[in-house]
Amino acid sequence: MVSTAPLRRRIASFRFALNGLSLVLRTQPNAWFHALATVVVFGAAATLQLPSTDWCWLVIAVAAVWSAESMNTAVEKLADAVHPNPHPLVGQAKDAAAGAVLVVALGAAVVGAIVLGPPLWSLVGR
Repeated sequence: MVSTAPLRRRIASFRFALNGLSLVLRTQPNAWFHALATVVVFGAAATLQLPSTDWCWLVIAVAAVWSAESMNTAVEKLADAVHPNPHPLVGQAKDAAAGAVLVVALGAAVVGAIVLGPPLWSLVGR
């Protein structure tokens, strides 16, 4: 008989990951901005009927932002659990993690401008 335990563990790991994404959406105000930006970017890409290579760049940029935001949340939660009272090193760790999100988000905005800018400009110029 084949054991189903490995499959159950895989399913559980996906459940944990979805719980983590839910946590990010429920507790991080910036995640709502990222969600809105994701919908707008993918909506624009669909409306403009961009080629698959352009979609790849947008998907990578969006995934990078969501990954950075999730890691930032993880750093914040772990730092608060380890040292619940304000501490300068904890604050610096949180600031560095937030800075990483900013860098990725700015990079994603540049990718979005490069990919979406020309077709949007052509549409407006008609």
